[in-house]
Amino acid sequence: MKRLVEIIMSLIVMAATYALVHILFISNLFQWHISMPFYVPAGLAVFTGLIFYLFLSSPLTEMMLKRLSQTEEKLTKMNVKELALSVLGCVVGLIIANLIGVAFSGFGAIGTFIVVLLNITFGFLGIRVAKRKKDEFNVKSWQKMILPALTSQEKVFVYGRPKILDTSVIIDGRILDLLQTGFIEGKIIIPDFVLDELRHIADSADGLKRNRGRRGLDILNEIQKQVAVSVEIVEFTKKQPMEVDSMLLKMAEGMDAFVVTNDYNLNKVAEFQGVRVLNINELANAIKPVVLPGEEMQVTIIKSGKESGQGVAYLNDGTMIVVDGGNKFIGENRNVVVTSVLQTAAGRMIFAKMLAA
Repeated sequence: MKRLVEIIMSLIVMAATYALVHILFISNLFQWHISMPFYVPAGLAVFTGLIFYLFLSSPLTEMMLKRLSQTEEKLTKMNVKELALSVLGCVVGLIIANLIGVAFSGFGAIGTFIVVLLNITFGFLGIRVAKRKKDEFNVKSWQKMILPALTSQEKVFVYGRPKILDTSVIIDGRILDLLQTGFIEGKIIIPDFVLDELRHIADSADGLKRNRGRRGLDILNEIQKQVAVSVEIVEFTKKQPMEVDSMLLKMAEGMDAFVVTNDYNLNKVAEFQGVRVLNINELANAIKPVVLPGEEMQVTIIKSGKESGQGVAYLNDGTMIVVDGGNKFIGENRNVVVTSVLQTAAGRMIFAKMLAA
């Protein structure tokens, strides 16, 4: 490969030398009135080509191949989106350079040099700008701007702000039932790093984690199959290593989206950073049946409470009921009357006492 490149470069130098000698002497460009045999330009070209091949072709070829190898490595590491945007930026830069270069087209060699310089400068500038703005590029929005006729044929119109699902809410599974009810509107976003985290959990050596990860992947597959809302997997490009929660908040901030989670800590951090969060646990607590003091109900005493004489029962939705004097009736169905209701961060607790027979 190297030897072939050296020969090609030498032939190019030979051809350029022949053309230059032909212009200078044969065409009598500078009125030198020098006459020489026709084979002299060819001889000078061959001699120059041999000198170049023997002394200059090897180091120049090594330098060129090294540069090509570095360029190939950089292009290989670029994702398809970054590569496409870089090409697009270069093309736009070249178009602008040539439009400006029209003004210098009548200045001869100086004008040609200026046009070439403009092409190099604006082409490189277009690539740099495209790479810096790649995170702000959204294919769908540009498709709607550039191809309105095609996008107008789409029958699905998504209303509402996007909702980004985190790993915990996917594994939890209740989000699937919630989506199927149609109460959530707006596009559902599944970040690529959340999908990678689910796969990592599903491949864990810990049996419990592995089952949770596989459950999350099953839930994710079901979410993609349901048609109540639009679901899209979105790639997030980061310039430096970040935690999953930080990437979630950064992505939500950039897309003006909500983060759907049941992670209490993520909820607090998002609140501090000004990112809206939809917490499934808060929703579950909000839609639990309202129980008022003085209301009577029948419950099954399951176990003893923490305090002396207390029994514990549960509603169908998991709400805990602390029954005063219920420890004597464990395993029995008893009528109780609600005395108070306490709302905590963990959920709702109901306090009741035994109803007199």
